[in-house]
Amino acid sequence: MDYFSRQKNTNIRLTLPVVCFVWQIAMIILFGVFIRYDEESDTHWVETKAHDNITSDIENDFYFRYPSFQDVHVMIFVGFGFLMTFLKRYSFGAVGFNFLIASFGLQWALLMQGWFHSLDPQTGKIFIGVESLINADFCVAGCLIAYGAVLGKVSPVQLLVMTLFGVTLFAVEEYIILNLLHARDAGGSMVIHTFGGYYGLAISRVLYRPNLHQSKRMQGSVYHSDTFAMIGTLFLWMFWPSFNSAITDHGDGQHRAVINTYLCLASTVLTTVAISSLSQKTGKLDMVHIQNSTLAGGVALGTAAEFMISPYGALIVGFFCGIISTMGYIFISPFLEKTLKIQDTCGIHNLHAMPGVIGGIVGAITAAAASESVYGKQGLINTFDFTGDFKDRTVLTQGGYQAAGMCVSIVFGVVGGAIVGSILKLPIWGDPADENCFDDEVYWEVREPESIPPILEYNNHMIHKQQDLSESNFSVEHCES
Repeated sequence: MDYFSRQKNTNIRLTLPVVCFVWQIAMIILFGVFIRYDEESDTHWVETKAHDNITSDIENDFYFRYPSFQDVHVMIFVGFGFLMTFLKRYSFGAVGFNFLIASFGLQWALLMQGWFHSLDPQTGKIFIGVESLINADFCVAGCLIAYGAVLGKVSPVQLLVMTLFGVTLFAVEEYIILNLLHARDAGGSMVIHTFGGYYGLAISRVLYRPNLHQSKRMQGSVYHSDTFAMIGTLFLWMFWPSFNSAITDHGDGQHRAVINTYLCLASTVLTTVAISSLSQKTGKLDMVHIQNSTLAGGVALGTAAEFMISPYGALIVGFFCGIISTMGYIFISPFLEKTLKIQDTCGIHNLHAMPGVIGGIVGAITAAAASESVYGKQGLINTFDFTGDFKDRTVLTQGGYQAAGMCVSIVFGVVGGAIVGSILKLPIWGDPADENCFDDEVYWEVREPESIPPILEYNNHMIHKQQDLSESNFSVEHCES
C-alpha cells in the first residue's frame, strides 16, 4: 500500500525524526543546565548520613519509594499501552505510540514539575530523586489518558505536540491544586484523571471528523485484540493500589491507601459484571465493560485513598463506580458522539473523566466530614498537612478547597484541550485521512503473516498415513459398489 497516499502531509516521513532528534538534543541541554541528583541519590549521601545521624542506608527514600515506582512504571508502559490494543488493526500504534509519548513526556515533566515544585532559588538547580520519577510518570499518565480519546485518528507528531502542551498544563494545574489550594490528591483523581480525561475529550471535540464512518470497518475489535487489551486491564488493576499510595506519607497513610484502593477495585468488578450482563438481552458480558469499567473504582478513590473513608466506604465507592462507568459506555458514549460530536475512541469519559469527578466529590465530602474523634488530633494534622501557612485551616474549609481543586482540573482540561486541539487542527501534522484511521499501516511497517503452503506429505506419521489410505480404499470400493 502506498505510504504517501495515506497522508495529508507528504513530509511526515522527515517531520517525525526531526522532531525527535531536536527534542532530545534540547532535553540534553536543559538537563545539563538544570537537573542534578538530590542529596539521597548523590555521592555525598555518606556525609548527609553522618551529619543527620542516620545509621543505615535503609532510611534512604529509595527503599520506601522504588517498589511503588516499579508498579507505576509498569502501569504507564504496559498497562496503558496494552489497554488500547483492542482495535483490530491498531496494536502497533497503541503500544508503540504509548511508548513514544511516555518517553517524550517524562523528560519534560521532570523539568516542568521541577521548576514549579523543587527549584532551588540559591543554585537555580532542580534536584531529582525517586519520588521525582514517580511524579513524572503521574504527569505522563494524564497525557496517555488524553491519547485514548484520539486513538487511531492522529499522527505521531500530533501526539508529541499534544504531550508537550499537556505536560505543561498539568504542571501548572498541579501546582495550583496541590500548592496554592493545598488540596490533597494522592492518587490523582482530580490532577491526573479529571484533567487528562477532559483534556482528551476537548481535543477530540475540536478534531471532530464528520466522515469518520469511512473507517468504520477498522473501529471494531477481534477476539485476540480484546485478549491483549485485557492484559493491560489486569496490570492496571493489580498495580492500582501502588498508584494511589506511591507518594503518600510513609506509614499509616500509605498503608490505608493500599487497603482502600484494593477493596474499592474488587467491589467495582462485581457491579461492572452485573450491569454488563443486565444490559444484554442474552445476559452475556461485553468485553468493553470488563476491560474498562472494572478500573473506575481505582480512579474514583485516588483523592480519598489516604483518608479515613473506612473499608466499607471503599466498597461503597467501588459499588457505585462500577454501575456509573458501565452505564456510561452503554448510554453516555453514544450521546457524546451523536449530540456533542465527541468521538471518544477508548471511552475515557467513562473510565477517567467521570470517575475522576466522582473522586473529587468523594474527597471533598470525606475531608469536610473529618473529625478529631476519628483521626485524632495529630492524625488530622498529618493527613491533611495542616502545618505552616495552613495550620489554622478547618476541615470544612479543606472540603471547600478540595471541591475547588476539582473545578480547576476541569477548567484546565477543557480550555487547555480546546486551545491545543485548535493547534493540532492545522493541516501541517500529517494526520491520517478519514478513510485510513485506526490502521497501523499508515505509520508502521506492517508485515503480514506469510501464507503457509498445504502439507502434501505426512512426514513419517505412518499411523495417520495408513488410516487415510484405508479410508481412501474404503471410499473407492463404496463408490464401485
